[in-house]
Amino acid sequence: MEQTRTLTPRTAVIWSVLRGELDRRPGERLTVLDVGGGTGGFAVPLAEAGHQVTVVDASPDALAALTRRAAEAGVADRVRAVQGDGDALAGLVEPASVDLVLCHSVLEVVDDPAPVVAALAAALRPAGAASVLVAGRAAAVLGRAVNGHLDVAAALAADPHGSAGPRDTLRRRYDAEGAAALLGAAGLAVEEIHGVRVLADLLPAAVSDGQSPALVELELALAGRSPYRDLAAQLHLFARRPG
Repeated sequence: MEQTRTLTPRTAVIWSVLRGELDRRPGERLTVLDVGGGTGGFAVPLAEAGHQVTVVDASPDALAALTRRAAEAGVADRVRAVQGDGDALAGLVEPASVDLVLCHSVLEVVDDPAPVVAALAAALRPAGAASVLVAGRAAAVLGRAVNGHLDVAAALAADPHGSAGPRDTLRRRYDAEGAAALLGAAGLAVEEIHGVRVLADLLPAAVSDGQSPALVELELALAGRSPYRDLAAQLHLFARRPG
């Protein structure tokens, strides 16, 4: 799978983990469910690698862009677009029908993450895997503080869900322990936790754009190491349904 052309400081860590799972199952054509997959940033490369991907997303515009992107890549027959949101996932997917689930930047915005994670787990076949990406609480607190918004930082730090209130664009943010507990409660065994965008959001664009390969390497090097992992803008959890 040629992800080298798509690696960025924002996606390199996730692709590294996904490649590990695909390498673990060489020659298999996996059934993939991408919840909130939007325009196909992950779905289309996975389809190009030979896998069958269903993208569930609430935005008809995003799904239209996905369909065009898949057609341009020559994989329209391996990408299916389904309109729906994470809260309705249980009614959109057959139980035990999927080898790999992607759920990126969804659990922060749904009404209740617990039934969504339960639906993800139910969709997986035994030994199937889930790639879950969530917003990190610590990065949000520090980011607001260093930009002078101390009141917002304090609200984020104090709120049990990691939200700054009704004007916040996200309903909740996570630390590694809380996110792992959420997945564990649904019967998923968390195998890996990495930080995503440990540095990418902290650097001026002139620096990050001019040193992208070096930044990718540094992101990969820091992603699994504390304390860097826990200060990342996002946390990536890779979990498995017991076989």
